[in-house]
Amino acid sequence: MDSLNHILETISSHIWGVPLIALLLGTGVFLTCRLLFIQMRGFAHGVAITSGKYDDPAHKGQLTHFQALSAALSATIGIGNIGGVATAIYYGGPGAIFWMWVSAAFGMAIKYTECTLAIKYRKVEPDGNIRGGPMYFIELGMSRYLKPLAILFALCTAIAAFGTGNMVQSNTVAHAIVNAFEVPAESAGLWRWVIGIVTGTLVGVVIIGGIKRIGRVASYLVPFMSVLYVCSALLILLLNIDKIIPSFGLIFHHAFNPTAAVGGSASGVTVWMTIQWGLRRGLFSNESGQGSAAMAHSTAKVDEPVREGLVAMLGPFIDTILICTMTALVIISTGVWDSGINGAPLTMAAFNKALPVYGRWMVVIGIMLFAYSTVISWSYYGEKGIEYIAGKAAKLPYKYLFILFTLIGARLDLVAVWSFADIANGLMAIPNLVALLGLSGAIVVITKKYFDEKKAGMHQPYNSPKL
Repeated sequence: MDSLNHILETISSHIWGVPLIALLLGTGVFLTCRLLFIQMRGFAHGVAITSGKYDDPAHKGQLTHFQALSAALSATIGIGNIGGVATAIYYGGPGAIFWMWVSAAFGMAIKYTECTLAIKYRKVEPDGNIRGGPMYFIELGMSRYLKPLAILFALCTAIAAFGTGNMVQSNTVAHAIVNAFEVPAESAGLWRWVIGIVTGTLVGVVIIGGIKRIGRVASYLVPFMSVLYVCSALLILLLNIDKIIPSFGLIFHHAFNPTAAVGGSASGVTVWMTIQWGLRRGLFSNESGQGSAAMAHSTAKVDEPVREGLVAMLGPFIDTILICTMTALVIISTGVWDSGINGAPLTMAAFNKALPVYGRWMVVIGIMLFAYSTVISWSYYGEKGIEYIAGKAAKLPYKYLFILFTLIGARLDLVAVWSFADIANGLMAIPNLVALLGLSGAIVVITKKYFDEKKAGMHQPYNSPKL
C-alpha cells in the first residue's frame, strides 16, 4: 500500500505542477477581465434569480434554479469543506486558505462561463431529457474536429466520479465513524467494510431514481446540513471571537511566508506548496474549472443562459468563501492546526475542543450528510460522462459500478484515495479550461446582450408587471 500511495502522490504532484495551476488561475483572471468582473456586477441579480423570482414553469428543463444550484452544491459542499480544508492546512499551512479564496474569487467567473455555455449548447430530447455540460459545448460550440476533446472530458468525468464522487466520500465517512467510536485498530478494517456496504446501499436507493430525485433530495438535504454545520461553526467562532482576527492574520502571513513545520512535519513547506495545496483543495471544494457543475445546471428550467450562469456563480462563494473559511477559522482559532492530525479527524478535533462531545458528533453527522449528497450528485455526473461515450445502454451498468466503488472506497487508504481524486480532478479540468478559453468570445457576446436588455427593462421577474 505504501508503494501505491507513493506512486499516486508522485503522479498527483506532477499533474498539479506549474502548467495546470497557470492554466487554472490564468483562465480565471482572463475571464474575469473579459467579463468586466461579472462576479461582482452580477452577484445581486444572481441571488434574485435563485430566489425563484424568474422561474417560469413553461421553460424547458427539469429543475428550478434553486434545485439546480442545490444539486450542484450537494456535490461541492461536502468532504472538501471538512476534510479538504484540514488537508490543505496540514500540507500547506494556514496560508493555503488564502489560495483557496483566490481559486473561489476567480472561480466564480469560470463557473459562470461554463454553466452559461452549458445552457446555450445543451440538447433537449423529445422526452424532455436534458443533455448538457462541457462535452456538449465543446462539440456544438467549437470545431467538429475537436470532438476528441469532448470525449476526453467525458471519459475523465466518468473516472473522476469514482474518486471525488464516491471513494473520497465513503473513505472519509468510514474514518470519521471509526475515529468517533474509538474503534480498536484490529477491528477498524471490518467496521470500514460494513460502513462501505451501508453507504453503497443507501446511495443505490437514490441514484436509480435519476436527476429529478437527486434534485428533490438535494433541495432539502443541502440547506439542512449547511445550516447545522454553519451554526455550529459560528458558535465556536463566537466563543473564540478574540482569536478570529489573529487567525486571519495567520492566514495572510503564511500565504507568502509559510510555516517551517506543518502538521508536525519537520520537512517544512514552501510558498509553492502553499499555493499548490490551496488551489488543489480549492478546486476539489468548489469545482470551478472542473466542469462538473455545468452538467447539473444544464438541466435548469430557463430560457436565458446568462441567468443560470449567474445562479451557478454563487456556488464557489457559498462553498469556499463562506463554509470553507468557517472550517479553517475553527481549526486555526482552536489551536489544533499544527497538531499533526490530518484530514477530517483534524476538523473533528477542533470542533470537539471547542464543544466537547457535541462538536465531535456534529462533525460526524455533517460528514455523513455532506458525503451522501455529494455521492448521489456525482453519480449523475459520471453517468452523463459514460452516456456521452457509450450511449444510454451504459448508464445502468455504470451506476452499479459506481455503487461498488463507493463500497471499496471506505476500505482503501486515505492517501491513495485523495491522490487518485486529485489526479482525476486535474485531468478533468484541462479539456474544460481549454474549451472555456476557446469560447470566451461567445460568452462575452451573450453576457453583453443580456445585460443591455436588462438595462432596457426587457428582463422582468416572472408574472411581474411589464414596464
